[in-house]
Amino acid sequence: MTSVYTDSRIPSPCYLLDEAALKANVQLMQHVQQQSGAKIILALKGFAMWSAFPIIRDYLYGCTASSVWEAKLAHEEMGKEVHAYAPAYKQEDIDELCKLVNHLSFNSISQWQRYQQQVRDAGISVGLRVNPEHQEAETELYDPSAPGSRLGVRADQLEGVDLSGVEGLHVHNLCECDSYALERTLSAVEEKFGKYLTQMKWLNLGGGHLMTREGYDVDHLIQQLQRLQQTYDIEVILEPGSAVAWRTGPLICEVVDIVENGGLIAMLDISATAHMPDVLEMPYRPTITDAALPNEKDYAYKLGGNSCLAGDVIGEYSFDRPLRVGDRLVFEDMMHYTMVKTTFFNGVQHPTIAILRESGELDIVRQFNYHDFRSRLS
Repeated sequence: MTSVYTDSRIPSPCYLLDEAALKANVQLMQHVQQQSGAKIILALKGFAMWSAFPIIRDYLYGCTASSVWEAKLAHEEMGKEVHAYAPAYKQEDIDELCKLVNHLSFNSISQWQRYQQQVRDAGISVGLRVNPEHQEAETELYDPSAPGSRLGVRADQLEGVDLSGVEGLHVHNLCECDSYALERTLSAVEEKFGKYLTQMKWLNLGGGHLMTREGYDVDHLIQQLQRLQQTYDIEVILEPGSAVAWRTGPLICEVVDIVENGGLIAMLDISATAHMPDVLEMPYRPTITDAALPNEKDYAYKLGGNSCLAGDVIGEYSFDRPLRVGDRLVFEDMMHYTMVKTTFFNGVQHPTIAILRESGELDIVRQFNYHDFRSRLS
């Protein structure tokens, strides 16, 4: 286990961002931008740790927001381009977004028709999200192109519609996918919407491009982006979330107690439902440093969270030696889509947020207290 993660200076629990790993990810993205001519912006829905924005700001063009609050965060803390898309907007949302964003994509023709004049008068580039009806996401929960999806306009719904004033199309159907999934998606997009692309200034390909994962064919991605721009004379935008923060840091926790009920159960100072809800929602099995499947090592434990939810269980793991109260466990790759989903459910202690600087310095950027819990409610 990496010794820094067991350093007593790190409070438990703690999300610990590795500055060097984050910088390596955005440097790779900068390479993609330079070679392809495409723009890459950070999707805040996947990674909104604004204390890290000074690192990202030097490499990416800005942020994409899914709400007014995310747009405000991007405007105030990143200070570069702000793009926005949401499944539906209220009038008060549009009023606020008109002060904050450069691009705004609508989910439906009716929403676009309702607000297009106000948005265009504000000098914002208007887009329309389209649904290529092509599925690549492996998990149904994350599949925007599943049958009956509420996200995006189908090609048949655009027939006969005057798209004057629409400057871009927005497509998003990937989830932690490779460049070949993108290639297949582009085939579907061009087949269904190619006749509209020649009228557009930009094409936003959404997120799900996991270009920072080991083995991803970055050169193939660059080729796809170059071809699109050359074919349609169009600006191409990518808005990854997971890829920006991929493998940039763990959630560190401690064993608080060991109980027995048909096997050993290690009680931790974190909660699946409050601190890593995808464990229960997807579900998925997080990787723990130096741990394995239940029967692969000598000492097996079920790992339980510290909320009162009966099903607050992270999973079953095995270890080389018995766990003891006070031992630290390192849940790997917890920066993307985990921190942004955390809650104060049950009033359990929220993990500290810290950055391990390239210099080796430990920077504690946020610790939570009772007043943070109290201020969420009234």
